[in-house]
Amino acid sequence: MVIQNEENIWKLVDAKKEAFIQLADRVFDTPETLYNEFSSVEEHVAALEAEGFRITENICGMPTAVMGEAGDEGPVIAILGEFDALPGLSQEPGVAEHSPIAEGGNGHGCGHNLLGSAALLAATAVKDWLAETGIKARVRYYGCPAEEGGAAKAYMARDGLFDDVSAAISWHPSTFNAVQHGHSLANSRIDFTFTGKAAHAAAAPHLGRSALDACELMNVGVNYMREHMPDAARIHYAYLDVGGAAPNVVQATATVRQLIRASDNATLRELIARVHDIAKGASLMTGTTVEAKVYSGVSNLVGNAPLEQAMQAEFDKLGPVPFDKEDTIFAEEIRETLTAEDIAASFQRAGRDTPPDLPLCDFVAPLDRPSIGGEGSTDVGDVSWVTPTVQARVATCAVGTPFHTWQTVAQGKAPAAHKGMIHAAKVMAATATHLINSPETLQAARDVHDQRQSATPYICPIPKDANPPVIEKPA
Repeated sequence: MVIQNEENIWKLVDAKKEAFIQLADRVFDTPETLYNEFSSVEEHVAALEAEGFRITENICGMPTAVMGEAGDEGPVIAILGEFDALPGLSQEPGVAEHSPIAEGGNGHGCGHNLLGSAALLAATAVKDWLAETGIKARVRYYGCPAEEGGAAKAYMARDGLFDDVSAAISWHPSTFNAVQHGHSLANSRIDFTFTGKAAHAAAAPHLGRSALDACELMNVGVNYMREHMPDAARIHYAYLDVGGAAPNVVQATATVRQLIRASDNATLRELIARVHDIAKGASLMTGTTVEAKVYSGVSNLVGNAPLEQAMQAEFDKLGPVPFDKEDTIFAEEIRETLTAEDIAASFQRAGRDTPPDLPLCDFVAPLDRPSIGGEGSTDVGDVSWVTPTVQARVATCAVGTPFHTWQTVAQGKAPAAHKGMIHAAKVMAATATHLINSPETLQAARDVHDQRQSATPYICPIPKDANPPVIEKPA
């Protein structure tokens, strides 16, 4: 076993940080939503080429997905990156008030411009470390699109893209510093399309069969179901097609997307079956037919104690993000736009009581902090079902900042965000070299993973015959 020297890997991160800060800012400036990330993936491909990675584009049939690998033989350490934005969150950076760049435009409301750049910087540092030390191992960067609703990693996990990976590492921008606990909500997005019969709504309504009525009755049924499902489960819906804008025409077609969430895959499957039954009931009540099509789905995240302990050890050595006074000033301006509840929620997630005033996180939360509810979903969950996986949460913005908001976007190019991004790269790179140096830790992680798999095998929530809803690149 090689003795771990964290300062060496940290220096390798620092040596190239400026280029990757610029990468993060360029991706911020061209925010693209799920499966539209053509400019963003081009930027990541260019960075991979500049660093001499072996590159595979269009992975899993996704034009905006890329993989870069360095090293040969030995264990494969995957570092996961993302670069998709969110719709409707356009915001001028560095401004502590709502100020869209383009009304209705996209914005990086979850910090994925930082996420992908830091992950690629970490992979680059590990590549350089392998070259310097001559150690036999491989580091692999996955540039993943469509985390926000498109479930790209779930398709990739289903189709075997992580089967030869020894361990996967990722991170997410946050309001605090911590190794993420291994839990999130599994979910499935299913489009229910009802088909009826058009008719004149005044002269001959009896001849029509309303698909819109079917959608509305389905939603009533789903809403009544809420009382009779586990507390952690969630169901949300959105109309994709309401059948037209003419109220004097009985709507012949209508589509509603149901987003079903549960604490684990098994419970998710049970809830999905019940929602399908409700759709059939709505179809019978209205004399329509219904077709269901899975748009995307993700598994619940599962933890891996040996990896979490390894990452915690590296995070503790590095300490919290080194914010300065200028960072604090802007964070305080952002905090003026937040509620006391927003701020308290940040500290609850970190397992801390709310202090009287702490604009930016100045601690690394312990691994044994209490877990609370309020989890979302992530397609990293599917990766964790097929290979041992660990993630960090690293502070990049003011305490209390709710993600998927303009406040997150406003801080996306701030010096504090850049500091957090570089810090995350150091945590991930140090964790990767720790694992390469410690075959026994990798084996322990694999043993935990295999034991869980033998008890509960992975069943991807996306059917085998479903394809990623990719988009053709604009001419």
